[in-house]
Amino acid sequence: MPDMPFAPLAAPVTTLEALEALYDEANPRSLTKVVRQLTPLYRRWIGASRFVILSTVGPEGTDASPRGDDGPVVRIADDGMLLLPDWRGNNRIDSLRNIVRDGRVSLMFMVPGSNNVVRVNGKAIVTADAAFCASFEKGGRQPRSVIVVAIGEVYFQCAKALMRSKLWQAGDESGAVPTAGQLIREQDGAFEAEPYDAGYGDYARERMW
Repeated sequence: MPDMPFAPLAAPVTTLEALEALYDEANPRSLTKVVRQLTPLYRRWIGASRFVILSTVGPEGTDASPRGDDGPVVRIADDGMLLLPDWRGNNRIDSLRNIVRDGRVSLMFMVPGSNNVVRVNGKAIVTADAAFCASFEKGGRQPRSVIVVAIGEVYFQCAKALMRSKLWQAGDESGAVPTAGQLIREQDGAFEAEPYDAGYGDYARERMW
């Protein structure tokens, strides 16, 4: 990734001392709430989550990928390990490439209606082990691989971000943003955005797993 021309826009904070001087001391509970493995209540919370954002890092930079399922988005193997099947997507495999080269991962679990977010930081591997993949079979389909996450720390995020955005209270605001087809057409003027958008739902339903 090329260097960004930050300087003309704003002066950067360049030392930890200068950064820390901008903020008050951390609330002690924001530090003591961190646990090193799943507790019964965190197992319950993560087990209820159908959506997670997976963040990874690699030589080219960072990547964040939304992952979702029609039931629990991850399987809890034990208090120290999570299993995330890699269901069908666009085959860019950016997250998987990163994990193979640098196992550091972060996950942000969300549950509709809850203003809290549960975060997990740890190390991961990608496995194509036949037994692992077969254990996730749905309708005769299996994931190509499974991400195995060894938990390093677990904690819940302060609710203020979701409270400010009123994420769960808002109605359907999708009409205010471009469609996927329009975004493709912006780069390829000949692309037929309207048929793509109209047919994507039916296309995707056959390719969820």
